[in-house]
Amino acid sequence: MKLLSDKKTIMNHKKIIRIKKKYHLFTKIRRINPYKAIMKKSLEHRTCENKLDRNFKQNIPFKILSTDITYLPFNHRFAYLSVIKDIASREVVGWNIARHLEMDLVMDTVENMKNNIALSPDTMIHSDQGFHYTNPLYIEKIKDLKIDQSMSRKGNCIDNAPIESFFGHLKDDVDYKNCKTFEELRLQIEEYMKYYNNDRQQWDLKKMTPVEYRNHLLETVR
Repeated sequence: MKLLSDKKTIMNHKKIIRIKKKYHLFTKIRRINPYKAIMKKSLEHRTCENKLDRNFKQNIPFKILSTDITYLPFNHRFAYLSVIKDIASREVVGWNIARHLEMDLVMDTVENMKNNIALSPDTMIHSDQGFHYTNPLYIEKIKDLKIDQSMSRKGNCIDNAPIESFFGHLKDDVDYKNCKTFEELRLQIEEYMKYYNNDRQQWDLKKMTPVEYRNHLLETVR
């Protein structure tokens, strides 16, 4: 428009773009403000109230679930472990491990959990206010499964103590730091999950394993 009005020159906009590229000229106006983009993205995320409210004494399996992510350093790298745990029986009902923190880490964990347990209309899942759990994709997935969502208060890890306790036991029991490859680490985690659920007796579970205690609770509620 300026060429036409000031220089009386008619030039196609595509030619102008080619000239700009040739001489490395960049237009400074109308660029996306990165801070506005971040703000817009953050507004899409939603937090939930703390419906669990530290009510960790549960006796109905698959009613209250707890979930979180922890990092596992190995061979100068990091892996990320996502876990869903049943609060009543302490059984791990879903897990996933990855080299990254993309959304499929938690989405695949939920899918794994869905295939392992029988969900009820009263099922609730509790997490922190991390990026993954406030993400619209996760919220919609939980909503589609008709699961109620609960979140810890910001910066308060005690609100999600059951899963934090599990991660503590796992890091004490698994020699993850000496794994040379991601596949070796994944196999160790897989073996530990089987051991924890089926063989690791717990004093507070009447000296039963989580799977034994889950079956015991199901018989009791019948």
